Amino acid sequence: MLKLNASYSKKVPADSQYSSQSYHASVEVELPDGLTPEQLNTKIRETFALVRDSVENELHNEASTDSQPAQTHQPGLYDSHAQNASKPAYNKKNGMPSDAPASPKQVKYLLDLARQYNVSPEQIKAKFNVPSLESLSKTQCSRAIDELSGKAA
Repeated sequence: MLKLNASYSKKVPADSQYSSQSYHASVEVELPDGLTPEQLNTKIRETFALVRDSVENELHNEASTDSQPAQTHQPGLYDSHAQNASKPAYNKKNGMPSDAPASPKQVKYLLDLARQYNVSPEQIKAKFNVPSLESLSKTQCSRAIDELSGKAA
């Protein structure tokens, strides 16, 4: 039995200057013994194409949602009738659900921005359907920070 590891990474520019986002997919498959060199090359190409296409599809799906023009902060962004953003967050690198809580530093920065734009902690909690700001995930907190700073639509 042979093991084949295939991975693909891509770094793309992010919204802010001197920053980037990294996307990565990796897969390990077992191949039967006795493959001819041509069969082995075919399996390698197919496996690599799978991880490459996965990363590219993730990039294009995200790009299609992020390609709308950036919106500056508007009053009411965090009103109770605003779009509910409590969808599960997914780690961009591995596609798995990300439940990591926001760091205290991240929450503090979010609160500083919220004060600057006259958004109450209650409005943020309602938007993300959480009992406290400390229960925001890293992704939810990042999304709120981006919205308040006008980086996300």
